[in-house]
Amino acid sequence: MADDGNIGACSGFLLVMRLIFNGNFFSHFHRCVLLVALLLGATAGAAHAFDFDDVAARARKLAAEGYSKPQKNLPKALTSLSYDQYRDIRFDPAKSHWRAEGLPFELAFFHQGGFFDTPVRINELQGTAVREIRFDPSLFNYGKNNINPKELGGLGFAGFRVHYPINTPKYKDEVIVFLGASYFRAVGKGQLYGLSARGLAIDTALASGEEFPQFVEFWIRRPKPLDKELTIFALLDSPRATGAYRFTLRPGIDTVVDVKARLFLRENVTKLGIAPLTSMFYFGENHRPNIDDYRPEVHDSDGLSVHSGTGEWIWRPLVNPRRLLITSFSSTNPGGFGLMQRDRNFGNYEDLEAKYQRRPSAWIEPKGNWGAGRVELVQIPTPDETNDNVVAYWVPDTPPKPGAPLDLEYRMLWQKDSDRRPPLAWVTQTRRGHGYRLKPDDSIALFVDYDGPALRKLQPDAKVEGMVNADGNAKLLEVTTYPNEASGGWRTAIRLRRIDEKKPVELRAYLRHNNTTLSETWSYILPPE
Repeated sequence: MADDGNIGACSGFLLVMRLIFNGNFFSHFHRCVLLVALLLGATAGAAHAFDFDDVAARARKLAAEGYSKPQKNLPKALTSLSYDQYRDIRFDPAKSHWRAEGLPFELAFFHQGGFFDTPVRINELQGTAVREIRFDPSLFNYGKNNINPKELGGLGFAGFRVHYPINTPKYKDEVIVFLGASYFRAVGKGQLYGLSARGLAIDTALASGEEFPQFVEFWIRRPKPLDKELTIFALLDSPRATGAYRFTLRPGIDTVVDVKARLFLRENVTKLGIAPLTSMFYFGENHRPNIDDYRPEVHDSDGLSVHSGTGEWIWRPLVNPRRLLITSFSSTNPGGFGLMQRDRNFGNYEDLEAKYQRRPSAWIEPKGNWGAGRVELVQIPTPDETNDNVVAYWVPDTPPKPGAPLDLEYRMLWQKDSDRRPPLAWVTQTRRGHGYRLKPDDSIALFVDYDGPALRKLQPDAKVEGMVNADGNAKLLEVTTYPNEASGGWRTAIRLRRIDEKKPVELRAYLRHNNTTLSETWSYILPPE
């Protein structure tokens, strides 16, 4: 075989080698051997760490294919577990991932069982390496359950949680958990788990039924010894949508989660819910049905806060309606929205076990321009506090076409004492009901309290007006605004009469002083009686 013969794909590289080595020292065989070594070296040099674009490529590929429903793999012993039986399967903290290495973050895992009947693949990223974290029954204690760990070899994990010290450096607290569909929730310092977030909501509260996308695979970057943040990638899949997500977790007084997402639709979707939040409202001072309960209030969140693209701040107190109630606030490029827990005193709840005063608020802060759309609030009747019956999310006016990417970024703040709120004044509580009246009538009374720096600067004799508007289903009978000497803020008392009991009433109010707006807008819905 001639030294300069045709050698296909090797010829270009051999020419380079010839120029370097003058063609005098290497036979064709030795040149090819060196070429292979160079190619291997080039490949190693070109290797890159797994990142968001890798997940996005998988999501795009999935979207171009038909949907494959995840296969259930539970043995009989795990399919019929009750809620308490499932909770009796506990991960062994001594076997937490990264504990032996003394890293700042640790991972713990959830066992499959009951409702969690499909496995979620979980991978660890270290440098350019991707390694699956495999299920092992020895990581769990099965409690009183009659389960033979030897029969569980083919299972996976249902989800995972992350631990990091936020309350004391001596203990790693649970700070975020991913478990079920695309649900996750987080806490900051001094907080207890309350409301949840989701990766995506599809057709929420539509008669056609809601679709629940699922995180099917995670990649978690191994932290360095001094890291204060953790990066988590996730692949989302559902019959009509796929998505790539990057979560950058920074635990602290306010736990921050920066989210980057790229979504692809397989089919058109009627309602696409971006950055959905899910919470519980049973009853409060503004809406207390005939319930025999010693507690003044029971809820994980007491209102929806919206910072519109025009700069207006809106507060909508939550209710527990008798029928499904859907309302929304249109906006272009919103400043943010969230389901908030503003009542922070133990006396608001008097519950020594649930400690609702420590449940976090969750604030969504868009990055970049989200365009035109609406913040939608769904409130569902619930007979008790065990059901999440409140959902809020952003709906873009123009959803992406099937196959076209939708890129979004936003920041999530899990807060307690530093909730996002307007700079001047805000609503602190809404109370419904009459005080003493000599002749009770069919009117409705509402009392709205405000507080904030702008009100604290006013003199008690300042002329503050409560500007109240009602829709066509109500007649305003009385509006009075006066200082609240107990709190240092101001109160507006409203009395009205509903015209049609079968229809809702929508009210809006704010405080004004010398033609200057002092407060956020109180936006209230009286559900049909």
